[in-house]
Amino acid sequence: MYTEVFGVLCAACVAIRWGQYAAEQRDHAAPGAAAGSTVKASGSGSVSGGADFGAFQRNYLLVYLLAVASDWLQGPYVYALYSSYGYDKAAIGQLFIAGFGSSALFGTVVGSVADKYGRRSNVLFFALTYGLSCVTKHSPDYNILMVGRVLGGIATSILFSAFESWLVYEHNKRGYEAAWLSETFSKAQFGNAVVAIAAGQVAGAAASVGGKVAPFDVSLAVLVLTGLVVAATWTENYGDATQSVSGGLRNAWRTIIADEKIVLVGIVQSCFEGAMYTFVFMWTPALQAASNVTAGAGEIPHGMIFSTFMVAIMIGSSLFTFLSKQAPEELFLRNAFAVSVCVFMLATMTTVLLPVYISFLMFEVVCGIYFPAMATVRSRYVPEETRSATLNFFRVPLNAIVVFMLYKNWGTTRVLQLCALLLVVATSCQHRLYSVSKVSIPRGDDLEQQEERREMIETDEAGMADAIEKVAS
Repeated sequence: MYTEVFGVLCAACVAIRWGQYAAEQRDHAAPGAAAGSTVKASGSGSVSGGADFGAFQRNYLLVYLLAVASDWLQGPYVYALYSSYGYDKAAIGQLFIAGFGSSALFGTVVGSVADKYGRRSNVLFFALTYGLSCVTKHSPDYNILMVGRVLGGIATSILFSAFESWLVYEHNKRGYEAAWLSETFSKAQFGNAVVAIAAGQVAGAAASVGGKVAPFDVSLAVLVLTGLVVAATWTENYGDATQSVSGGLRNAWRTIIADEKIVLVGIVQSCFEGAMYTFVFMWTPALQAASNVTAGAGEIPHGMIFSTFMVAIMIGSSLFTFLSKQAPEELFLRNAFAVSVCVFMLATMTTVLLPVYISFLMFEVVCGIYFPAMATVRSRYVPEETRSATLNFFRVPLNAIVVFMLYKNWGTTRVLQLCALLLVVATSCQHRLYSVSKVSIPRGDDLEQQEERREMIETDEAGMADAIEKVAS
């Protein structure tokens, strides 16, 4: 079953990407496309943007994908390494809690430091701290491993804030069109899934040769390369460099609570990603339990399932490219969240393997849509001056949710039900954000894009009215 599902999803992903490529070629070949291209592009790769934008995008993607590769290389062997040192589930759980806890505790400070002293410097600090975290994996001493988890938590906060902050600032500073930013986010998410699959294979090969600590050595080498590329090619940019770190934190907090839209974005991110990171810990026991009650299913193939999840994410990121041209991100994110609620509820109502597996795959598709869409939404609403600090404030409740779930050690079904509840909250807040966005056009949109958004909203409302009228009649 697993091989067949993997093959079907790979074929679907290829078909979607080919369809998008063919559509782009038709658009370029259409009458008037040449004239439009001078307005829409200075010539790039796909959506457009010129040699300058193409080089800028490729450079960012290279750095970002190297950074996430260093993270993916470690993932499959963290638990296994701790276990090989003789630590039990409870001790390992405390190490994981330390990682999420340090991310919540130090993340906001690191974000404010990035806004004041520079996002490029913060990315270099990411390479340093994550590299030191890899070095600690060579020691079986629990205290040293705990230090490594704390360093890893700090590095993770930087990975999910400073890179995006640097990109948005540079993109806007260089005068590129806002729509091209969505393209970069989509490519980053698609590439992230590809890198995850490749990193899993590389980590497995390294572990077979050098033992369970070898993947962390490979990750260290990738982090060194990441730092070298950033040092050689990135320029520095800042938020509000005139403020102190504590002042930046206060300003970021005041900015959040003063704007309902930013509050909603933060709640949505915390709830969705809280459910997602909890799912990362729960999919193995959930699928194994379903496999145990399915005759002849046996042990689940973890590597194949992980690869299939990544292909599902690639499908989602490809669908984002299509959806972003049809409707505002605020709208289709709401609908995607509603789908994720349904699939989690399905997973709690059956113990049959295939429906549970399909529901998890559908959630991974939603994840593929979510990351580029949410990054685009954040680029509209979060102010530049405190972007890194604000993004890390969003991660405080997210990390608190994950720590709470890990600490309580509930059964699989209850945890999945709580994930569904978190996604209900995310759906409700996203609906509110969509409603608010109809009367408050986000920053970053030019006049033409504002008009396009109004037209999409009016079309959506007209369609809803027609549907209600048909039902009533």
